[in-house]
Amino acid sequence: MKNLNFLHLALSLSFAFFQISPASAQTTAKQASSKFATLLNMLDRLYVDSVDMEVLVETAIVNMLEELDPHSVYFSADDLKEANEPLDGSFEGVGVQFNIFKDTIMVVSPIAGGPSERLGIRAGDRIVQVEDEYVAGVGVTTKDVIRLLKGPKGSMVKVFIKRDGEKNLLEFNIERDKIPIFSVMAAHMVEPTIGYIKVSRFAKTTMEELRSALQTLNDAGMKDLILDLQGNGGGMLRTAIHMSDEFLSKDKLIVYTEGRTFPRENTHASYEGLFEKGRLIILMDGGSASASEIVAGAVQDWDRGLIVGRRSFGKGLVQRPIKLGDGSAVRMTVQKYYTPAGRCIQKPYDNGVESYRNEKYDRYENGELLSLDSLDLPDSLKYATRLKKRTVYGGGGILPDIFVPIDTTSNSPAFRTLLRKGLMSRYALEYVDVNRIKILEAYPTEDDFVNDYTISESEIAKFRAWAESEGTEDDPISISEEDWAISGDAITLRLKAFIGRNAYKQSTFYRIIGDLNETLQEAIEILNDGRFENSKLAHRTFK
Repeated sequence: MKNLNFLHLALSLSFAFFQISPASAQTTAKQASSKFATLLNMLDRLYVDSVDMEVLVETAIVNMLEELDPHSVYFSADDLKEANEPLDGSFEGVGVQFNIFKDTIMVVSPIAGGPSERLGIRAGDRIVQVEDEYVAGVGVTTKDVIRLLKGPKGSMVKVFIKRDGEKNLLEFNIERDKIPIFSVMAAHMVEPTIGYIKVSRFAKTTMEELRSALQTLNDAGMKDLILDLQGNGGGMLRTAIHMSDEFLSKDKLIVYTEGRTFPRENTHASYEGLFEKGRLIILMDGGSASASEIVAGAVQDWDRGLIVGRRSFGKGLVQRPIKLGDGSAVRMTVQKYYTPAGRCIQKPYDNGVESYRNEKYDRYENGELLSLDSLDLPDSLKYATRLKKRTVYGGGGILPDIFVPIDTTSNSPAFRTLLRKGLMSRYALEYVDVNRIKILEAYPTEDDFVNDYTISESEIAKFRAWAESEGTEDDPISISEEDWAISGDAITLRLKAFIGRNAYKQSTFYRIIGDLNETLQEAIEILNDGRFENSKLAHRTFK
């Protein structure tokens, strides 16, 4: 019966798709739909073995979309809900950040304002039982934890917790609630007049967080802003437009979109933003895509600020969600977006999905991450900025105004192994678990920890010995003196950052790790050494 129901859905969908095509294409679309429907019907009636029609149709949809472009994708009902949560800016659950530590669910921190925090659940608590299911010492996985703790708002879940200093298990009946997924990972002053904001995604709630961060930093005396979009893969187009509006004066074109069946649509800045006049630098790299590129493109094209870092990903396609009736959906590419200067920054995808996805490795191989000289930039890709007529380029990502090569100075074999295996974060988790009270007593505030905490030589020696003990015969770990001479400072600072994150909050990590962020450090220098003023930007917008 399930196969028949899915077949009926597939048949109705196959006939429905042609109805949204232009009249000139409807006949061809109808013929193709009829052919597909006939095949499905024959398979269901005549094929020698039983056919899982749902799997068959889903496979056909996935393969069909892969023939179009890399960003038109299919989501099953379950996958769609999971994919939408980061964009919605929330999920429904108990509200804890957790890690699986020694085969036990450890609460890294309760999410501020969430139901677990309200009930008094603390960092360091171990969840050993959920309802009637024991979850300690049984090989629990992250997927298991999510299955047990997430659920509809208002539903109840009972958890039993082991807490240091408590003889008996603590029982908590938690009413699930809507839990925020934060987009602004850090917002602080890196110098007395220079603010820093790290944004990880463009979700429905991002602008509320960003405006709050801008207001806080403005109140703290911010005159210059560094907006970190490194690794930000994008999100919602509307959020990118609103973010750009915070930096551009009213009526300036932010972006326009256009597609085969969609006429050009211009979007302009429409209100007075919170940071329209201060000096602005946006940090980008190869992981900055889509919505990140809209913001950077608008700022660059209007000569409003500098883009610093490396070439962005190059995603200039707009997807529209199309529901398929059974809870599944397709995100179909329907438009391209263009920066105010008319650039489409979509990189080529003519050689297929696999080649498209591997292009980031090609950048490393051809030396682009160390120098932009390796790029071939034909005149056909040249554009001029709107005010100062500076040369910018389209056709494959946003090129930075000031290039910062990838840092290889601390990249020893041992350092790469520690990162790959997550050993620094694991050690920090265990260290904080044992020393949490001692740390918080010695460093009552985040500022105290950031400014004054240092890792002792004896603790570093313990870490090195522990890390090497985590190696196996097939995958040994060795931290030689040569490795330590190259990477020791970076490893030590990362350990401090992870300890700070586990003892205080997520933003503590970014306050500390910023010293290793070469692009951030370069941006600070640019604001201090006169290069910003010499960059031929639209200086009239700056105070």
